[in-house]
Amino acid sequence: MKKYASIVSFALCLVFLRGLLAPQLFAQEVTTHLEIPELDDGLPGYGTIRRYSWFKNLWKKKRAGWARDVEKDQEALVFLGDSIIQGWGANLGGLFPEAKVANRGISGDTTRGMLIRLKGDVLDLHPRGVVMLMGTNDLEEKGEPGTIVKNVQRIMAELKKADPAMPIVWCHVFPSSASKSRPAGKIKLLNKLVADAVKGDPQVTVLDTWTLFANAEGDAKKSEFPDLLHPNKLGYAKWAAALRPVLATLGFVETEADSFNPEEGFVSLFNGKDLSGWETRAKKTLQTQKTYEGKTITDDGRYAAIKGRLVVKMPPEGRKVQQFWTTREFSRDFTLKLEFRATPNADSGIFIRGKQLQCRDYPLAGPYRELKAYRAQDWNEIVIRVEGMTAHCSCNGEVLEAAFKVPATGPIGLEGDRGQIEYRRIRVKEQ
Repeated sequence: MKKYASIVSFALCLVFLRGLLAPQLFAQEVTTHLEIPELDDGLPGYGTIRRYSWFKNLWKKKRAGWARDVEKDQEALVFLGDSIIQGWGANLGGLFPEAKVANRGISGDTTRGMLIRLKGDVLDLHPRGVVMLMGTNDLEEKGEPGTIVKNVQRIMAELKKADPAMPIVWCHVFPSSASKSRPAGKIKLLNKLVADAVKGDPQVTVLDTWTLFANAEGDAKKSEFPDLLHPNKLGYAKWAAALRPVLATLGFVETEADSFNPEEGFVSLFNGKDLSGWETRAKKTLQTQKTYEGKTITDDGRYAAIKGRLVVKMPPEGRKVQQFWTTREFSRDFTLKLEFRATPNADSGIFIRGKQLQCRDYPLAGPYRELKAYRAQDWNEIVIRVEGMTAHCSCNGEVLEAAFKVPATGPIGLEGDRGQIEYRRIRVKEQ
């Protein structure tokens, strides 16, 4: 009996000691898991993994903190990247208050580093969506665009494997400077290679943030990037404004419907709820092909009614010209009013009885580049007054066309070409 009692006592001591040591051993195991591997052997991806002392410490610190927040950050909109994303802060500067966000940017990280930490930092959160900005540090490490794009593709493949319906937003690598080992030519090539790689993929939205920020030489502007690499408050505000229309279309922000009512005498051409009153037409003859009474989206998904907005979505092909028309024709004099919002460098058009008035992100895409009142990536009002066969067209009160020649009769139409354009409050008053 004494021998048996001794064995039991020893076993209980082991259990007690294990209880004391287990948290420490677990913490050590987790910490080790969150450290940068010492060797590249067997690691996924291509190119450089940074192992500077400061970076290894930052990597471990950031990832250890995020490991404690895994449950809290479930189903967030995750921002994945390097110092440009890290510098935005934990809640992205409060610029997307409607959305649950998680910042997973580590200063100095490369695309291969992001691939290695993808599961723990991103996939384990079961994100509702992922916004990606990455690649600039690879360029500083002499990485070639052709190699970098392979890592980006691997990251996207893992995201798509985890959730085949989860939206992915790829932001073009921002301009920088050759003085920062990030020449414009390499950045432009990297952006092109990624855009080509995802062309035709409806799960990936490509946002043209390079054109948004680049100067005439293709480099960053000091007013927005004081060190020619990292955006300041103005730069982050511009980036947020560029993202907002896309995030609204994907359902992350602006989830309440627009409650606008037309002025007296005006009739809505778009009810804000569905595509009733609109149709597709043959390009040459303008004969009706299909009407969309009660439908919220066209067959190909390009035009959609979302929370009071008639959205012309970005084509997965990168660029695709399509038109959408009112089922009504207009032969009497009329005043047409509407508001539009364009992503950077977006290209669209408003058809007046079949004649196109360019409606674009004017400062970047033209043709009316000198407008003073235009609000980039925000809502702008177009007013078109038609008398006989001449239209006077203005944007926020500034004249676009004083005497625009139009046919005697025809429908009103909206075009999609490049980027995303949204229209709302589309109304007409006939004389």
